[in-house]
Amino acid sequence: MFELGWVEIGLIGVIALVVLGPERLPKVARFAGLWVRKGRAQWYAVKAEFEREIAAEELKATLEAERRAIREAAAALEAEAREAVQAARGTDGPEGAPPSSTPSAESTGAVPPAVPPRDPPGASAP
Repeated sequence: MFELGWVEIGLIGVIALVVLGPERLPKVARFAGLWVRKGRAQWYAVKAEFEREIAAEELKATLEAERRAIREAAAALEAEAREAVQAARGTDGPEGAPPSSTPSAESTGAVPPAVPPRDPPGASAP
């Protein structure tokens, strides 16, 4: 900040001693030290508050970027899911269109046999 060496500080001290006198110089030095400490404390408080605000803004920006990335990934996942559903249905048309005009076993309520029928006992195999 200021480039003060020991020579400059000594010269300021001698001038202050001559101007203020030996009786008032210690009181003035204490008073100046008090204000310097208060000024530094205030400066550090402002600096810390500024750094907290900057960190909060950076955190908000990072959070918003992550939210945007999640939304994009969710949209891409939904698009892929729609494509997979359309591919599974075997259509390239709209999502709600049925795949064919023939009714399926699910829509008619018929249940296909799980096991093929067996020959009755005593029947000979050819």
